[in-house]
Amino acid sequence: MVRFKNRYITIEIASPEVPERQPLYLKPSAIYEAILAKIQQLHGDFGVAAVRTGFLTKYCNENTRIAIIRCRHGPHQFVTSSLPFITKLGQYEVTLQTHHVGATLKHSFIFIQRYHRKFLDSMWSNLHSDEDKKALEIAVTEFTRADVSMIKDNLM
Repeated sequence: MVRFKNRYITIEIASPEVPERQPLYLKPSAIYEAILAKIQQLHGDFGVAAVRTGFLTKYCNENTRIAIIRCRHGPHQFVTSSLPFITKLGQYEVTLQTHHVGATLKHSFIFIQRYHRKFLDSMWSNLHSDEDKKALEIAVTEFTRADVSMIKDNLM
């Protein structure tokens, strides 16, 4: 029996229309359809046929604007080459940045944790007062949407 090898592509979705403090409400199906349409445009029927089996949007977080896409090993190159050319997801104008391509979903989530940890470290180094640092520490340990939006409002 042959094992199917998958690739998990971690992308960040940036939209100038929606401020960073607000969630970006996107359905996984919108990401799926936009990627397939762009593959059709760039690589034709062969690209779509190669990618369609095993292609799925596994994870989409509206607050962090990070998504994970699963596709087969080999045709994942069609997906990664098409991502920079996508400019519209649903009703939003967007730009997509590929951050990581991994072999397992676990490694993709480990990458996301490290990526957010670096972001929090950079936020921490920009804080000057002990009160701000304490507020950030409390917000991270008691993670809710309200706390994160409050911290972003205070920092910007």
